[in-house]
Amino acid sequence: MKILLNNTSLFESLRPFNDLGFVPTMGGIHKGHLSLINKSNKLCKKTIVSIFVNPKQFNNKKDLKSYPQNIMKDLKILKKSKKVDFVYLPKFKDIYKDKKKSKITLLKKDKILCAKFRKGHFEGVLDVMNKLTQIVKPKKIFMGEKDFQQLYLVKKKLEKKYKTKVIPCKTIRDSNNVALSSRNFLLKKHNLLIAAKIYEKLAGIKKYIKNKKNVTSFLNLQKKELKNNYKIKIDYLELRNIKNLKISSTNKNSRLFIAYYINNVRLIDNI
Repeated sequence: MKILLNNTSLFESLRPFNDLGFVPTMGGIHKGHLSLINKSNKLCKKTIVSIFVNPKQFNNKKDLKSYPQNIMKDLKILKKSKKVDFVYLPKFKDIYKDKKKSKITLLKKDKILCAKFRKGHFEGVLDVMNKLTQIVKPKKIFMGEKDFQQLYLVKKKLEKKYKTKVIPCKTIRDSNNVALSSRNFLLKKHNLLIAAKIYEKLAGIKKYIKNKKNVTSFLNLQKKELKNNYKIKIDYLELRNIKNLKISSTNKNSRLFIAYYINNVRLIDNI
């Protein structure tokens, strides 16, 4: 596993390879990231992982400050996996050497779900993914379905622009069915038990949707019940079509999306 600390080192190391699998991360490496790396190993000759906490995608400075970072621990996990060829650890200037303001804007129809509640977040995500793709030039990019809206937008924007495929990878969950996330490191055990109960409740809601004529009203009631029962703040609970992310009234080709806060930590999931 070779560690690349700047763009010069990256360009020299990657020049011989044209079948690169790329796993972009912000660190906090967990089994979900390792599953992306495993998939890259199966489909590509070489795998590169980046670790870069992108300040431009945080709409809340406190959130950026509290984001879990432990580079030595991350490198130890990646090395132990024996499936990573390169780790790219860029500095801010490596990514944003061009000081021009980003021209990336979201269409009105895309300002839904997390984009509605985290203004500027996806503009930051798309900007950094655009720059990382220009730098790394991967054949395939591997991203998890837990951040489904992110996956949807990145796929839509990057595949049109570059000769790269964005490969969706299934959400990895712990033994209690809580979606693995770097933010989970910020939660205590009893918080994660609440998250497990919320997942269980969501699975039940999804099951009963097929019998409901007015899905929006049903979900509004379920949202109130979840808030009252678990004392959580919920940004959204919506059923949307996975092909275009439009509001749906049927389980067919649809997922139930939620964003909520436990102990001031924002979690997202979809089932």
